Amino acid sequence: MVGYDPKSEVKSISAVEVAVAGSASGFVTRALISPVDVIKIRFQLQIEQLSPRNPLAKYYGILQTAHRILHEEGLTAFWKGHVPAQLLSISYGAVQVYQNLRHAVVTMYQTEGPLTFYRGLTPTIIAVFPYAGLQFSFYNLLQQLYKRVMPSEGMNAELQNKSVFRLRLDMFLKDMPSLKEVVDLMQKFLGNVKNLVCGSCAGVISKTLTYPFDLFKKRLQVGGFEQARAAFGQVRTYKGLMDCAGQIVREEGPVGLFKGLSPSLLKAALSTGFTFFWYEFFCNLLYALKDTGSTKGQEG
Repeated sequence: MVGYDPKSEVKSISAVEVAVAGSASGFVTRALISPVDVIKIRFQLQIEQLSPRNPLAKYYGILQTAHRILHEEGLTAFWKGHVPAQLLSISYGAVQVYQNLRHAVVTMYQTEGPLTFYRGLTPTIIAVFPYAGLQFSFYNLLQQLYKRVMPSEGMNAELQNKSVFRLRLDMFLKDMPSLKEVVDLMQKFLGNVKNLVCGSCAGVISKTLTYPFDLFKKRLQVGGFEQARAAFGQVRTYKGLMDCAGQIVREEGPVGLFKGLSPSLLKAALSTGFTFFWYEFFCNLLYALKDTGSTKGQEG
């Protein structure tokens, strides 16, 4: 993996460039997955059963919800709350039922005071550490599993390096640097695809294990906005984390703890996979730009 290794004698890219790559990766990923996040939040906040057999259910399927949002609110509705999401604002859920970020912030402050911006903080703190740990643990585990399942990759490379064909190919590629760059680029691309798959699987597993806390967070965050949420269906008021969990289990059953899990898993797969994919992409891009610059400097 291209990146910053402080123990390495030759650092491929600097810590600042790694930070830039990570920030760019997060920005692009958030923009791409915003529509899925909007659908997930609509599912999480709906008290009614997510079923087409329930006449009171406004939303009950990913495609149905996407079509309804597009028909009723327009294409831009899929990026509602995108700005506070990019800023990691906890008001993201509230913006879903308000005109814009400013309207949500002003209304929340006037209605509930400054403490309203910290609604849902408890389940967030409880879930964030195990989720991050599980995500990277499963990512590393899946990377190792991939190497064990696909050992032929390393064996074939070793055999090719010892073969006369490989020597002749290297001599041929030396005279054609552009073709060699294409081969190297393809190898990097295949490595990024592996990161995408492993990252997506790690995200799905981690999100499933910690999902109920995400549901609690969203329900608590929109507390106090019952009037604004009336158009979306029934509303409930919760006194805290335990009360929220208890009401959901009593009124919606244990399956209620996993409302919106399907779009959430889709989001987790896309988010984690895209994060690693775009991170590697930007790291490779920065490394290529630096390598190109140093080569030109030596030639000059």
